[in-house]
Amino acid sequence: MSDGWFSTSYEGRLDPTGIVKGWAVERAARRLAAVPGVCGVNVNGGGDVQLLGSPGAQRPWRVGVADPLRPGGLAAVVSAAGADELSVATSGTAERGAHIVDPRTGRSAVTDLVAVTVVGARLTWVDCWATAAFAMGSREGLAWLESLPDVEALLITGGDEVRCTGGLAARLG
Repeated sequence: MSDGWFSTSYEGRLDPTGIVKGWAVERAARRLAAVPGVCGVNVNGGGDVQLLGSPGAQRPWRVGVADPLRPGGLAAVVSAAGADELSVATSGTAERGAHIVDPRTGRSAVTDLVAVTVVGARLTWVDCWATAAFAMGSREGLAWLESLPDVEALLITGGDEVRCTGGLAARLG
């Protein structure tokens, strides 16, 4: 699914650390949404968010995307308007440094990116795709993300260049 850019193994052993957070947050959100009378669920796990339903009539969920180059600032605000299910995940170096592994080398990924935020329905996959796209770098990562159905993304380089998938503008607000 990621053309080898994301893996649940490291040094030949199972290593689910890159997928378990998104999976756990999505699973928790779905269990909460199944409770009778619940109309909307917003579960945030370390900045990655799964949204189901809405917080109320005419009030869509909105998720702020931190600006990795300006602490305390926002790079964008994603709106869940019109979506019953939406997730937002960011991978990058701003919070945890160079922790993303390039699967081709087994070492920290060296790219022009500082952050990749991916928007889609299921956090399990959106989280994986953000990590894979980060390891690819801005050009290859953006092209790959554009090829995925129903996925939008925001990529920010260390030079403060912002690249977006074609449909992201419709999700901002």
